Amino acid sequence: MRFGIIGTNFISDAFANALAPADACATAVYSRKKETGRAFAEKHGISHVFDDMEAFLSSPLFDAVYVASPNFLHEAQSIAALNHGKHVLCEKPIAPSLAGFRRMQAVAQEKGLVLMEAMRPYHDSLWDVAKNEMLPLLNGIRKATLSFCQYSSRYDKFLAGEYTNTFDPALSNAALLDIGIYPVAAAVMIFGEPRAVSAESVFLANGFEGEGRLLLDYGDTAVTVIYSKIRNDSAPSVFENGDCKVTVNKISQPARVAFLHKEKEEFALSSRHGGEFNNMSEEVMDFSYAVKKKNLTPYHAESAMALRICDEARRQTGIRFPSDEEVFL
Repeated sequence: MRFGIIGTNFISDAFANALAPADACATAVYSRKKETGRAFAEKHGISHVFDDMEAFLSSPLFDAVYVASPNFLHEAQSIAALNHGKHVLCEKPIAPSLAGFRRMQAVAQEKGLVLMEAMRPYHDSLWDVAKNEMLPLLNGIRKATLSFCQYSSRYDKFLAGEYTNTFDPALSNAALLDIGIYPVAAAVMIFGEPRAVSAESVFLANGFEGEGRLLLDYGDTAVTVIYSKIRNDSAPSVFENGDCKVTVNKISQPARVAFLHKEKEEFALSSRHGGEFNNMSEEVMDFSYAVKKKNLTPYHAESAMALRICDEARRQTGIRFPSDEEVFL
């Protein structure tokens, strides 16, 4: 699989490093600034650099586009790539709202091309073990706490009064969609769609949502989602029934899953790839397989459910972006 990459930030770095283990490569990169694109291309051995989007998408150098631009550009750039005959792997969130994702789906279906969200829990092999081998040992799940709290490397800059697009809500940024989407996706992956959602958020002075909590009602199972971009918390995600627990050490890239009885660890499983493995390789492999098998809707149901939860949370807490008033109709 040959990729053209949109964006040159840290997640694009991780993606470029994940390609070789997935038997894929990047042949082109697009950046608004040619010098930034050249630096990225040199770092990753990419042969072609574009600063013109039309020329980039018209290029025959690649078959698929990886979209890693700011959230508010995901829909428009993905649709443009699809209209140019390119398959699309779009970084999470695939769109800021469910309505945006539905528009992207419609174009992908019309063009007969694969559109997939780069949501690592859906593709991670250790999450697969947790879901299919470890969680069944609980004989049902009464309670789950899914947590992802990570102090942003750019928060200090924000606190010092400097501008950083990481904390700019005008770019469809919010802790919910930047980092909370991971535990929301994990909840959907394990439990499906909840019967009800209850949400609360903490906002910064500029209107950016810095952290929050969701309560997801699954009937006999109570699921709490905790997320933050303004504080760290190393607590694992926990699934419980009676005096037994399964813990997952990190939502986005788990390295260890453990089974506990009466707070005593009975056994644990670690990633077969080792601690340095970049699980973005697994999402690239899933994407390539979907293209090969002409599966045009990989993980679309999960992406839609997660966005429906986020839309409802945004309605309740008032997380608003300039581009999507439709969420609040």
